[in-house]
Amino acid sequence: MIRIRLKRVGSKKKPFYQLIVIDKRKSNKSKFIERIGYFNPLNTYKINNINVFKKRVKYWINLGATISYRVKNIIKILKL
Repeated sequence: MIRIRLKRVGSKKKPFYQLIVIDKRKSNKSKFIERIGYFNPLNTYKINNINVFKKRVKYWINLGATISYRVKNIIKILKL
């Protein structure tokens, strides 16, 4: 089972997240299949705080990947 979810890579009190494709049974700390974007919640410019490779997201969804709750909200913002 494949899942698209966020992986926190930022330092303390400075969150930064990567959108990754990973096996659902593995933890976020383990090796992932593919990095498909990033999310920076601290960036004040709303345009540059989310970067997602839209073609790769659609590709993984077509293969049957499930999406986490937070990533669904990010995709809604981008109108994919």
